[in-house]
Amino acid sequence: MSETPSTRFSMIHLTSSEGQVPSPRANITHPVVAKRISFYKSGDPQFGGVKVVVNPRSFKTFDALLDNLSRKVPLPFGVRNISTPRGRHSITRLEELEDGESYLCSHNRKVLPVDLDKARRRPRPWLSSRSISTHVHLSSAAASVPTTAPGMLRAPRRLVVFRNGDPKTRRVVLLNRRVTQTFETFLQYLTQVMQCPVAKLYATDGRKVPSLQAVILSSGAVVAAGREPFKPGNYDIQKYLLPARLPGISHRVYRKGKPVLEKRKSGNWKVSVITSDFPNAGTSSQVYIVLYGQYRSSVPIYLYGRDGARFQDGHKDIFTITVGDIGKPFKIRIGHTNSGCSPSWHCKGIELQNMNSGEKFYIPVQRWLAQEQEDGEICREFPILSKGQPVLPVTTYQVHITTGELWNAGTVANVYLSIYGEKGDTGSRRLFRSKSALKFLRGQTDTFFLEAVNLGNLCKIVIGHDGLGQGNGWFLEDVVVRDPTTNHEYAFFCHRWLDEGEDDGRIVREIYARDNTIFSMRKKLELKRKEIWAAESWKFTKGNTLQFYNKLTGGFVRLHPDGMVDAVGEQTDRYGIFDVIFNKGNICIFQSHEMRHLSLALDNNVPSGGALTELRVLYQPNRCALLESALCPGHTLVVDRHGKIADEASVGYSELSKEFLVFVKGIFLNSAVVILATSLCQALCLQPGGTCSGAGNQSEQSYWRVHRVSSGICMFESVKNARMYLRIKDGRCNGTGTGDTDCHFKIKRNLENASISLESLKNPGLFVGLQPDGQAKPVIYTKDENVCFYPRVIQFGRENPMGMSATPSQGEDEIHVSKHQKEVPPEPKARRPTLLSTEEESRHSYSTETLQAEDKWRVLVLTGDTGTQANVTLWVYGDEGVTGPISLTKESPEHLFLPGQQDEFQVVLRSIGEIYKIRIGHDGTSGQPEWSLQRVTMEHMKNKKTLHFDANARLSRNHANGDVVCELPVMKEGEPVFPLVRYHVDVYTGQLKQAETESEVYLCLYGERGDSGLRLLHRSNMPVRFQRGQIDAFQIEAVSLGNLQKVLLHCEASDKSQYWYCEKVIIREPDTASESIFTCERWIPFMSQGLMHSEIELYCQGEN
Repeated sequence: MSETPSTRFSMIHLTSSEGQVPSPRANITHPVVAKRISFYKSGDPQFGGVKVVVNPRSFKTFDALLDNLSRKVPLPFGVRNISTPRGRHSITRLEELEDGESYLCSHNRKVLPVDLDKARRRPRPWLSSRSISTHVHLSSAAASVPTTAPGMLRAPRRLVVFRNGDPKTRRVVLLNRRVTQTFETFLQYLTQVMQCPVAKLYATDGRKVPSLQAVILSSGAVVAAGREPFKPGNYDIQKYLLPARLPGISHRVYRKGKPVLEKRKSGNWKVSVITSDFPNAGTSSQVYIVLYGQYRSSVPIYLYGRDGARFQDGHKDIFTITVGDIGKPFKIRIGHTNSGCSPSWHCKGIELQNMNSGEKFYIPVQRWLAQEQEDGEICREFPILSKGQPVLPVTTYQVHITTGELWNAGTVANVYLSIYGEKGDTGSRRLFRSKSALKFLRGQTDTFFLEAVNLGNLCKIVIGHDGLGQGNGWFLEDVVVRDPTTNHEYAFFCHRWLDEGEDDGRIVREIYARDNTIFSMRKKLELKRKEIWAAESWKFTKGNTLQFYNKLTGGFVRLHPDGMVDAVGEQTDRYGIFDVIFNKGNICIFQSHEMRHLSLALDNNVPSGGALTELRVLYQPNRCALLESALCPGHTLVVDRHGKIADEASVGYSELSKEFLVFVKGIFLNSAVVILATSLCQALCLQPGGTCSGAGNQSEQSYWRVHRVSSGICMFESVKNARMYLRIKDGRCNGTGTGDTDCHFKIKRNLENASISLESLKNPGLFVGLQPDGQAKPVIYTKDENVCFYPRVIQFGRENPMGMSATPSQGEDEIHVSKHQKEVPPEPKARRPTLLSTEEESRHSYSTETLQAEDKWRVLVLTGDTGTQANVTLWVYGDEGVTGPISLTKESPEHLFLPGQQDEFQVVLRSIGEIYKIRIGHDGTSGQPEWSLQRVTMEHMKNKKTLHFDANARLSRNHANGDVVCELPVMKEGEPVFPLVRYHVDVYTGQLKQAETESEVYLCLYGERGDSGLRLLHRSNMPVRFQRGQIDAFQIEAVSLGNLQKVLLHCEASDKSQYWYCEKVIIREPDTASESIFTCERWIPFMSQGLMHSEIELYCQGEN
């Protein structure tokens, strides 16, 4: 008892790896050839290994070694096979073992490799931290031992072990290296100590303890059992492990100057539990209570007897319990184990009487403790009323738990949470009932309600799972706990795995609260930026060739010979290609690939090497990059919707106008080695059984070698496992291909997120996709992230694998583009020699012109009785993309759109597939903003295909809904391909002070079939729009969008007094009873990442 932690740890480190000191006499008088060998468990990197000294005296036969290892290495059927670390060669004789080497143990011939470096680095269980709920009493001698962090406790060295069902039989054991080599070794040691077979361990509340780590994280006591189930009992450990005071409970202060030594006395309590008197109120489950007092809390005390059934309808059950000196009680926790044929229980009340002082307490309960009743809780807390003491309120904490977005991040295990505050803790609670139908899915936020006596200011949580079920590993992003009494939110940022096979192998984590959620959000954004830069920084290596794509304009950044910059270039435009000629951290110089004397700069036309050409690359959480001047911080490259350079203040689309997606040229050249990343830290990898998973690490196991079959078509061979190719065959996607046509994939570039998708050439329409657990499977392309891969080049390939004359920039231009782009052969580069003959060159030029002509359309716009001088814009939607905005203008705009006049325009449409609708409108400027639109006709200039759009619409702020744009569907056989829908939009302004605004508010709807465009919410049912606490009703007419997915809100406020607080948006279709709810609950504009944002995307409630 007098040993300090430092003394006891030093004693542990004095023992050898085998727990005994080798005899020196054997080395002197009888020289023996001894081999020191390490043995690890097949497929288990968390097993720390066993070191064994093998010599002719210790093991006379190979079977004797197997029997010895079976007691040390936990395997279902013992150790039956020993192999080399990679599992290629089996060991069958002692002579084959080599001194100082490592080997794998398995119970059959199949051996799973293990990362030995990771296994060797794994700390022993007693060196890990544990929950503060484990009370440890440190002597004054230990006060001088330095700690790593405030509140962090060392692991327990003593453990109280009770015999199952017999609390009077108990032993105190010391956890040291000899008895905790493995969990199996520990059970064998307990068998000797308890003098009875020990096969299983339980916590004192009946939960199974499956591992050594769980032993350390227990409350300092375990129940040892054989094959029988857990038997409840009063397993009181307080006289063996004296607990510390509860957080926030002050020490007694005595008036006299002499210190008084406080004595701990055992307390005898009479507990009377009253079950309600209506039918089925009783329970068959085991009931327990926990008392919380001024000094400490008791352990769970099970209330059971031997004289018949307990807790029946209308009965009053009386018990006498003994606990330590807990001081003045202030709350009680009561619950049951949810066992038996009818576990549901309705408790009427509890009576407590201190047998020493005679003091009595009554706790009215009147609640169900049942998973199918009320809130589903089987454990509840109630305050204990004492004279002269304030009553602590019962608080229902709102707990938001976010599962990470990594593949296979979700879990099916049972998750437990304990919340700690200055007035105690909630105890371990199973998170049973979520607002979501399925809990803890990848990328999902689950909301739970946890009722407890108010804890005051929260300080930490302990969260973990029981490790049960297939795929029990869990990636926890964060936890936010809201206290409704103070309306304060406590953020607990995790961003780590709770998985025995990932990270540090822990399935329980102790997380401390941040000061506020704003700090937590900043930390999350900072971490996200760092992770994105780590994943994308390879693109800016010196010598790489890049392109910059802007989603607002749908084009690539170009640097013209005259030094002007725009963002409307095609993918094949030679002026839109840049070389990285300088790189220092995230500061780069991007030189024009076509004109070596020019570089991209915010000041335009700056010679290479100039200070203004140094641009800082700043990545955003959406994988888009900002290009900021290194010389003038805050000055970024901004373009307007026409692709021209603009000031940030004059651009409405504040984010899209300055965000660029970065593409690297020449990724899929022949023999290149690439990683197909599925997230910031995961990649598509080939698993030992030949299956493919997107949840692999970005290591050599995830390297793929590119074999280019033809332009835009490649095969992917595993670098780690030669001659194993990625393939889709017979409805399966795996890595067992042999290089035949099943392994041919068309590379589809996704411009919206700088990713690629792999389409099977043999099975058109089937893509390599991922399930939520990360396993690969063939899927249909839906533009979801499960078909998106982010390529990263490990080694660039050869430029001309087939003797072709393609230049490096042409190598990937023939890859199919998923949106906005047409497969156009590259233009021949100026001042670059070509191997094509004159005849071939002319034929190449002719095919290019023909293909471009096929995209030309004649647009005829017929104006009605009212013309307009405003700027008219057109959008064209197809089933594969959208082209727009297209400005309908000519050299003499004053002669356009006159009353009764038909104006003709020629437009070039990119590859958008079958056209199904158009949107046309004006910007409301000029002296004549009103416009009567009669009809729009589109005629293909080559095949003469004609599309008619009858409008008969008056586009004016002063008529109808005040819309200045309209959508028109394509007509087939007199019927529209998709109907026009008038969406009813209810906008809720919040109740907060100054929530109202006079600013213009815009809304854009997004659905399965595109979007409605950004519409001004102009005509409301209320006389004054967007007033505090008001619901404004609007109507938006658009071609049916299918199921709505999200909306975009835009509010331009001139000053802070015009900021607007939006609570939510509800959208209904008139012919359906369903409604889509989009929760906002924030101010617009808002500050994020140091920038002011005037728009926000809201996703439909129930979707992430």
